[in-house]
Amino acid sequence: MLPHIEYHQMPRALQRLLAQSQTSDEAAALPRRSFLKIVGAGGLALGAFPQLALAQAGGAAPAAGGLKPTQQPSAFVRIAPNGEVTVTINRLEFGQGVQTGLPMILAEELDADWALVRSRSGTNDAAYADPLFGMHLTGGSNTIKNSYLQYRELGARARAMLLSAAAARWKVDPATLRTQAGMVIGPGGRKAGYGELAEAAMALPVPEKVVLKDPKDFRIIGRATTRLDAAAKSSGRQDFGIDVRLPGQLTAVVAHPPVFGARLASVDDSAARAVKGVKAVVRIPLDRGAEGVAVVADGYWPAKQGRDALKLQWDTAAVEKVDSERQLAQYRELAGRPGPRKFDADMAPLANAPRKLEAEFVFPYLAHAPMEPINCTVKLEAGRAELWVGTQSADLDGIAAARALKLEPAQVKVNVQMAGGGFGRRFVGSSDFVVEACEIAKATRAAGLDAPVRLLWSREDDIKGGYYRPMHLHRARIGFDEGGKILAWDHVIVGQSITAGTVFAGMMVKDGIDATAVEGMRDPYPVPMRLTVHHPQQNVPVLWWRSVGSTHTAFVMETLIDEIARSTRQDPVAYRMQLFGDKHPRHRAALQLAVDKSGYGKKKLPEGRAWGVAVHESFESVVAYVVEASVKDGQPVLHRVTSGVHCNLAVNPRSIEAQVQGAAVMGLSTCLAGSAITLKDGVVQQGNFGDFTVARITQVPAFDVHIVPSADAPKGMGEPGLPPLAPAFANAVAQLTGKPLRQLPFNLA
Repeated sequence: MLPHIEYHQMPRALQRLLAQSQTSDEAAALPRRSFLKIVGAGGLALGAFPQLALAQAGGAAPAAGGLKPTQQPSAFVRIAPNGEVTVTINRLEFGQGVQTGLPMILAEELDADWALVRSRSGTNDAAYADPLFGMHLTGGSNTIKNSYLQYRELGARARAMLLSAAAARWKVDPATLRTQAGMVIGPGGRKAGYGELAEAAMALPVPEKVVLKDPKDFRIIGRATTRLDAAAKSSGRQDFGIDVRLPGQLTAVVAHPPVFGARLASVDDSAARAVKGVKAVVRIPLDRGAEGVAVVADGYWPAKQGRDALKLQWDTAAVEKVDSERQLAQYRELAGRPGPRKFDADMAPLANAPRKLEAEFVFPYLAHAPMEPINCTVKLEAGRAELWVGTQSADLDGIAAARALKLEPAQVKVNVQMAGGGFGRRFVGSSDFVVEACEIAKATRAAGLDAPVRLLWSREDDIKGGYYRPMHLHRARIGFDEGGKILAWDHVIVGQSITAGTVFAGMMVKDGIDATAVEGMRDPYPVPMRLTVHHPQQNVPVLWWRSVGSTHTAFVMETLIDEIARSTRQDPVAYRMQLFGDKHPRHRAALQLAVDKSGYGKKKLPEGRAWGVAVHESFESVVAYVVEASVKDGQPVLHRVTSGVHCNLAVNPRSIEAQVQGAAVMGLSTCLAGSAITLKDGVVQQGNFGDFTVARITQVPAFDVHIVPSADAPKGMGEPGLPPLAPAFANAVAQLTGKPLRQLPFNLA
């Protein structure tokens, strides 16, 4: 998501939109001395939200201090009397491990006892915005990268306040004190736990400047650490957005149109209203100008039964009905036309090149298909609304909810819930399912029902409901010499733009080219490339999908580079290293690590197996794979994956290992037959895991994940493990069959 963004280029329209979501108090920096004592089950907080402090004080806002809301310990650190430290995370936790990674960073500088550290999710409060983007955003593998310094400083500020409180209690110089595992230790062996000092510490000023630890002194960061949510998830006790239960809550299920954008011609809801438990049937506006019917009931099952009983006629006359076969033919025709160019180079050497390679690649639409389907709970009260939702952008969804409910953004509170996956689906520019939930809540109240409403999509709703990774066609013509030197590379990409028409278009679409479509092309290989891009408009809603453009560009680049190496009888690893030269040390280090750990070139593989190699950078992290694969009964089989990862400093190596494994399995899924979304006469043909393939446990290979040591500031790892898996697998299969693979999912016919 949102790759290669210059943070200062956030479009003005988005900045205005964000500004509307904040009151003047929220937008201002927090006063240095505005703190609130929070007593009760949660214990004591170091500081407080400014609006709460002012409300209790009953006074006017004091002058703003030098710290922004994102820099104040107030919203992030709560220390209970028993010493428990609760860290609030400013992102959505949906499997990537930030609910452990961010507390590790803060706890390191706080010198907390890790056994007493807990975590919780935040809200759409201004404090929880991404410190670089200035908006709430979980995406682009940016959490650890963008909040590493932020959470270190938060921990260091809280620690400094605790030291000052202890110094005041003991009447000593703070410089004579030290901290260790949740304790302040003073002269003569004096000790005080953080829980004892929190109340006094919270009355002190927040220091603006703090000294951070030398990385060599880290005792938490860099240690393989079990996730804080592991026990709850493995025992079934973890709550997700789908599990929200409020008093009197109702559940809504929606009948969406079979063709995107279609509207209702007629509605017969008599049978639906007769279903026991159904409380209301309401007609609502939907995303992209469509209409739908929501059945509201006292549980999911009666709501679904009510929906199944609806008799609906749809008007599809005014909307395009995409057909996958016709679409591919259109893309092929478009690929032959002139278009905007991302890169340009002299193509004259192509005509007389000693060797030539021509290839066409096809990539289908892909559904996100997270394990937890889409859901959102809305509670309306006089002049305000509260939402519970697993969202990747709480403020944008809050703004959209306010607009739908005719409220001011400050009147909408968004409680971020843990989500069971997302892969980009929970960050939609139109806030489609959040607005849908608000429209239902509004219509339900208008029907005389004053109750919270939970919108819940089924798996079929989710897979058929749109917002897919775009379908793409690539076409390449490459000229090279007998030594593998690439003389000219003429390339065309055809696919829908993800960001056109959204608030991100201003910074992502340049000269008619969406940056998300071309990320991963050319680099790190110094090839003379002419890259032409076409973005046709199609009536299929598209969205970023884990690793975005690299899901297709990595496959194209890494399989073509491998094919050139094979055709010139060069070792694929040596050929890549030669192309890297001395300009890409992180790529070289990651690939070499994977090669060394796998035994590539040294270990003899079982008969019928072959090596496959690929390396790719996305979101500023580099992942290299060396795989072992075979072909059995005409089907490719992946046996082992050895990875070399360069993400700079590894905050939690265990989380990185899990992210690489999970991303690689998702990449494997894209290779398997049936991993495609297709349309016929505008209707999506797939509806569940029975016809939209994901890898089963029996298809998952053995994994070995290795991380290149580094002390440099960390980069993200939520997405980079996905792109190189498919090309590494494809390259191994090509070694066995002698035929390159040109599409995902694989077709060995």
